[in-house]
Amino acid sequence: MPQSFTTRPEIRGTFGAVTSTHWIASTVGFGILEKGGNAVDAAVATGFTLQIVEPHLNGPGGEVPVILHLAGEDRPRVLCGQGTAPAAATIDAVRAMGYDRMPGMGLAPAVVPGSFGAWMRLLLEHGTMRLRDVLEPAIFYARNGYPLPHRAAESIHAIAQLFRSDWHHSAEVWLPGDAAPMPGQRVAQPQIADAYDRILSEAEAAAGDRDAQIEAARHAWYQGFVAEAVDAFYGSEQADGAGNRVRGLLTGQDMAGWQASWEDTVSTGFQDVEVHKTGPWGQGPAMLIALGIVDALDIGSVEPGSTEWVHLTVEALKRGLADRDAYFGDPDYVDVPVETLLSKDYIAAHAAAISAEASQTLTPGDPRSDGQDRGALLTELAATPEAAAQGVGEPTFADLPEIEGDTCHLDVVDRWGNLVSATPSGGWLQSAPAVPGLGFNITTRGQMFWLDDRMPSHLAPGRRPRTTLTPTVITRDGKSLVGLGSPGGDQQDQWALGLILRHLVQGLNLQAAIDAPLFHSGHYVNSFAPRHYTPAALHIEDRFDVAILNELRERGHAVNEQPSWSLGRLCAAGFRSDGMIRAAATPRFMQGYAVGR
Repeated sequence: MPQSFTTRPEIRGTFGAVTSTHWIASTVGFGILEKGGNAVDAAVATGFTLQIVEPHLNGPGGEVPVILHLAGEDRPRVLCGQGTAPAAATIDAVRAMGYDRMPGMGLAPAVVPGSFGAWMRLLLEHGTMRLRDVLEPAIFYARNGYPLPHRAAESIHAIAQLFRSDWHHSAEVWLPGDAAPMPGQRVAQPQIADAYDRILSEAEAAAGDRDAQIEAARHAWYQGFVAEAVDAFYGSEQADGAGNRVRGLLTGQDMAGWQASWEDTVSTGFQDVEVHKTGPWGQGPAMLIALGIVDALDIGSVEPGSTEWVHLTVEALKRGLADRDAYFGDPDYVDVPVETLLSKDYIAAHAAAISAEASQTLTPGDPRSDGQDRGALLTELAATPEAAAQGVGEPTFADLPEIEGDTCHLDVVDRWGNLVSATPSGGWLQSAPAVPGLGFNITTRGQMFWLDDRMPSHLAPGRRPRTTLTPTVITRDGKSLVGLGSPGGDQQDQWALGLILRHLVQGLNLQAAIDAPLFHSGHYVNSFAPRHYTPAALHIEDRFDVAILNELRERGHAVNEQPSWSLGRLCAAGFRSDGMIRAAATPRFMQGYAVGR
């Protein structure tokens, strides 16, 4: 039978596969599999390497949500590597600094950096290798260098003057000889290499036992020299990138009191599979709402890639994202009606409200049946178009050129049937000053809190911000089918939904589904400052037929044509029904790669 063209082959084999947003990280992870490690070992090594080779997208001081599905277990589980707001982080405290919205840069929006603790707990409880085995590849690249990604170079050039004038420790790291590096230039991060070497040395000096060494490393990070350096620096005044100098709220005590935690996935059925996401401290359940809506609208009967296909998918996403903004928050502190939001009756009401015309307003549902107009509240709080024009994206920048920041993603499968899907992010080199002696900065994920207590995701001590980080795992009959995800802030689950529909409904293999033209809605309150909202916005690659684009405009969509191959950085890996391993990665931005055999 003839094969359809794809930009790369869908990787297939029986041994294992790693896919991620950077080819170096993918090959590091696969090297761990080759040495006898399992999917967890490979995921940890891949995650640490991504911190080095994609420094504008994540860093050692960031966070990571992980979904793990172990062979033999009926359901995946979530490992929450999302840190919480400091004890001093109150709405009044941030307003007293002079902010009327959570800032996107500097010390103020820091939360506990959760990535290191999550990787340590994952390795300790489900890995097989020693800490040195999984950490040495990242140390190698930090010490010896790697080719700087094009967008990392753009980020450094755009913010170089702030480094020179105020963020002097960042300048030490990124402006050697006072010169910003060029795309593809070999760069190193010796301060991070030194920090990780010290963690290894202290861990190995503390104990000879593998498990005890991992625990000692976690102690060095959250109670030892790393926490001490963060505590000292965040207690000093530093520039925030918008002309202010403020002290941070994060302390060493905040770090010492936190650890990564396990929890159940939130899931919904679709066709003959179950789709699993994190809880509503991430945006994942919004995609499940949208998936339920398109299922109720019988998306399987619609021609894939047609005007109707795009329209129904976008309208479903609008409603899922509106519910996200109206109801999601940290479920440890907020009553999020997840069961109702995913119920058949609630989904059916959403589906029945979708017409042939593009909706022009924010339309969350009413899961509590209390009659409150939460769409009006969202519209009230959303930024004006004028404010939105001042800067967008992940991370955000005040009074600086627009820079596209993002996130990372990885998926790993092994020959024993284990699967890991994770979306590392935070600690972007351009969002906060580097901590002296460490060579990296701390996550600014607190920028996603609201300074308005009418919102369920408002700032309060100990809470997790409602993030956009959202890996996906799909199972069939209790066995792993595929793990997938993408960087992209509010677009992550939108592109993931497109992949799922192309794969499960249209029947494309993983690589073909990733290669297919993508689109996403801009009709939601952006999760990042200035929290703008663009009614009926539809961003769509120009590989769609002109007739389809025109028909979408006629339906009321504000179509914004995007260049070919410009949307999404999807990765996916999993198992076929015959047990064959498969993996794929996007060709977009020429950086992601899948490796396997």
